[in-house]
Amino acid sequence: QVRLVESGGGLVQAGNSLRLSCVLSGGFFARYAMGWFRQAPGKEREFVAGMLWSGGRVNYADSVKGRVTISRDNAKNSVYLQMNSLKPEDTAVYYCAADEFGMETMRAADVDSWGLGTQVTVSS
Repeated sequence: QVRLVESGGGLVQAGNSLRLSCVLSGGFFARYAMGWFRQAPGKEREFVAGMLWSGGRVNYADSVKGRVTISRDNAKNSVYLQMNSLKPEDTAVYYCAADEFGMETMRAADVDSWGLGTQVTVSS
């Protein structure tokens, strides 16, 4: 059974950066499209960034485009989300997601496995 564990969340001031990490275990990492979603209080879970299972192609939500970068290290079974120029509206629980043989344009309904999430809080 695939398990995803996120880390790297925290409290930062607006304008600063954070790097989230996610490690996948229990599956063949290279088969999975990997992505990040977030959910703010009272809102639905939304897509943030995704990377094609075979690498190369990435996709970002318009709200974060130009400020975040998704990357993966197949040797470490890990995916990362580098977030720069953080804004208070980026405050949310961030979830790592895996979709076997999936696309970079991940939808929540397509996700096979979710992490438990890591809290990101951006103060103004």
